[in-house]
Amino acid sequence: MVIDGNGTFVSQRTFPAMARIRPQLTERALVLNVHNTAASLDVPFEASTVRERVGVSVWQDHFMARDEGDTAARWFSQILGASVRLVRFDDDVMRLASKTWTLDADAPTQFADGFPLLVTNQASLDELNARLESKGAQAIPMDRFRPNIVLSGLEAFEEDFIETLTIGGVVLRIVKPCARCPITTIDQGHGTRDARWPNEPLDTLLGWRANPRVDGGLTFGQNAIIVEGVGGELQVGAQAGVEFAFADDVPD
Repeated sequence: MVIDGNGTFVSQRTFPAMARIRPQLTERALVLNVHNTAASLDVPFEASTVRERVGVSVWQDHFMARDEGDTAARWFSQILGASVRLVRFDDDVMRLASKTWTLDADAPTQFADGFPLLVTNQASLDELNARLESKGAQAIPMDRFRPNIVLSGLEAFEEDFIETLTIGGVVLRIVKPCARCPITTIDQGHGTRDARWPNEPLDTLLGWRANPRVDGGLTFGQNAIIVEGVGGELQVGAQAGVEFAFADDVPD
């Protein structure tokens, strides 16, 4: 996670250019590159020295993290044009998703906004894109919503009614609709907004996706937690078993 001088997380909300930073995992390191440049940073999984613990904040949560050192700080500061630092999640820290939504479940997460997983539905994106194109705007790819899991084979927005997903030995529980922020308006390839349609897809979502469960937030996708199979693997193309919360509410 990247933090400012106060230890507060920063994201594309403040620095859209962060979209141009591309992560790649190798056997030994997290390798970061910047789209269409030679800028590169290796962050070894095994830190060569003991990193300083620093206080960080993600929304209302305050906890300790491990600073990744001056080299990483200089790299990110140069890319973003601001004084920032890179931190690693501290294995000694336990950060739990809000029990307002997980209820009885302890759901560990790390630097995510609030929940460990985000589930979206390809048919929902197809419906959104049809509405965008009908008004003359460009269709958008799924990466605008940065999901961990994308489902296919459902009707548009049928994910709103899912209670659990079973994928192999992993069981996920849907806990909260995801209210979308201005990051959805940023082209993830270039870190820029469409000059003609700078507020899309939020303007289009405003027409029919305001959700009173999240104070009128414009929702697309569902946050999920792991209830069985922690440590298991999910693969692209895997079959997902779906259990709906209220069968009578599922669209025909």
